[in-house]
Amino acid sequence: MPHRSVRDVIANQNPFTAPGKTTIAAATRLMKKHNVGALMVVEHGHLAGIFTERDAVFRVLAESRDPKKTHVADVMTTKPKTIGPDKAVGHALLMMYEGGFRHVPVVEHGKPLGMISARDALGPELQEFEGELLQREHIGEVMR
Repeated sequence: MPHRSVRDVIANQNPFTAPGKTTIAAATRLMKKHNVGALMVVEHGHLAGIFTERDAVFRVLAESRDPKKTHVADVMTTKPKTIGPDKAVGHALLMMYEGGFRHVPVVEHGKPLGMISARDALGPELQEFEGELLQREHIGEVMR
């Protein structure tokens, strides 16, 4: 299963980052534009935190904060768990499972390289699983 390296998964990724002073409104527009569920918050070239869809819902909307005035630094997860690029994807999945989150920043020497999500990590495996399901359905139809 996921014996690929994290580096392989993020190889073609353009990491999406924002400074801490970015408003929630601007951050969520960026997330929508690029169809991502999380942004890495970067200050002085280093990871300062992570801002996710859940942060927008639970820490902004549910708390009645103004998205046009609230900054990501005010609601981001600081000191998020990170993973190195040469770790196995399975390690990232285990981190997500144990931590109850879906995004892990990929960092090397403190500098963000990308983000691995549960969807990214399971992409090929999910495609393989879907293919197997379709094949079984086809076999079932032929056997009838």
